[in-house]
Amino acid sequence: MWKKLRHKLDNITPAQAIISFYFLAVSVSVLLLRIPAVHQEGVEVSLMDTIFTAISSVSVTGLTVVNISETYSTFGIFVLLFVFQFGGIGVMTLGTFFWLILGRKIGLRGRQLIAVDHNQTTLAGLVALIREILKIILLVELVGALILGFHFMQYYPSAKEAFLHGLFASISATTNAGLDITGESFMPYANDYFVQLITIILITLGAIGFPVLIEFKNYLFQKDTQGLPFRFSLFTKLTTITFAGLLVFGTIMILLLEFQHYFKDMAWHKALFYAFFQSASTRSGGLTTMNINDFSDPTLLGISVLMFIGASPSSVGGGIRTTTLALIILFLFHFARGKRNIKIFKREIHEDDILKALAVTILAGIICITSVIILVITERHSLLSIVFEVCSAFGTTGLSMGITPDLSTIGKWVIMTLMFIGRIGLASLLLMVRGKEQDVNYHYPKERIIIG
Repeated sequence: MWKKLRHKLDNITPAQAIISFYFLAVSVSVLLLRIPAVHQEGVEVSLMDTIFTAISSVSVTGLTVVNISETYSTFGIFVLLFVFQFGGIGVMTLGTFFWLILGRKIGLRGRQLIAVDHNQTTLAGLVALIREILKIILLVELVGALILGFHFMQYYPSAKEAFLHGLFASISATTNAGLDITGESFMPYANDYFVQLITIILITLGAIGFPVLIEFKNYLFQKDTQGLPFRFSLFTKLTTITFAGLLVFGTIMILLLEFQHYFKDMAWHKALFYAFFQSASTRSGGLTTMNINDFSDPTLLGISVLMFIGASPSSVGGGIRTTTLALIILFLFHFARGKRNIKIFKREIHEDDILKALAVTILAGIICITSVIILVITERHSLLSIVFEVCSAFGTTGLSMGITPDLSTIGKWVIMTLMFIGRIGLASLLLMVRGKEQDVNYHYPKERIIIG
């Protein structure tokens, strides 16, 4: 039996294996969250709600059907933090870390799995990549926890409580988990610009992409022995520009749309930080300093689009990802100018990457539209709140207009599926169902099709 099982495991593709590992991570999380000591005394959570919380935690989304602060004990909070790490950093990253601790070598199969989990196109340097990711993320979380912990001493009666909140806020923000133990997200810190700024930095470091962080670290701390200037990769340039552009666009959009609504008669600096924080958190963070329902409908639709785009590849976030958006925009721009090849920063984009970006965007649209249609049929909520919930789940953001606890069983399964797909990524999903590439030695006559 073991030989047959081993044979089947050896024959599945890396993408199928990664998805299986995430299913396993969800199963383990459900078992952990079913331990009685995880809940506060007298609190009972149904199996369905436990599965929902587990998937939300592994996918680092933040949508929840229970109040975390009122449901889970201190031990339960640490269990959630453990699950955040698996979901945010990736099952293969932590798996490889433990493998290395045991002194085992990472073979070809392991490297293929790491490549799929982090959307890498080459097998070279993957173990070094894992080490760098772990060092950077754990350092960021530690520094964030210490800074917020000391600062929170003015909010909480004891140092123990302050540092617990600081640790949870730091890990939740860095992994973009979107959950909180205040019971009110970050609304208690709505006037604390220091907390908001630190949180924005943590969210950005988690969502901008691990390869980008590693390249910036190398640029700052490694000297070039050959005397040549440091050259950032095209991925880092595109990701950073798109990420920053979306952050600025989101801030300006919220400011303009709410200028005569929510921000009316509000001090300019307070309005700016409200818009800035929501723009940064909207992309994947899921934390908020206000009641999201207070925004006008145009703003909520704009936020839905930002959540649909999501974070960067090889990060803790979901959505179609920033580079997908960048390639779609570049494709449309070059196509409108009659150019077949896309060139930027003295580099040419590979055709396969353009096709992958188009496939991911189309599939994402189909999945989200189908989900909206199903929820419109099964739920008694407004179309806007359903669209918002779907985009939040797919982008693994975690913001909600308050309908999550009221979803039907079918609605919860739809949202859980979206969260899971958002975490593993549509690229991995496409690779799972994609057949092996085959070279054909014949072609049929080509015929043009009328388009538009």
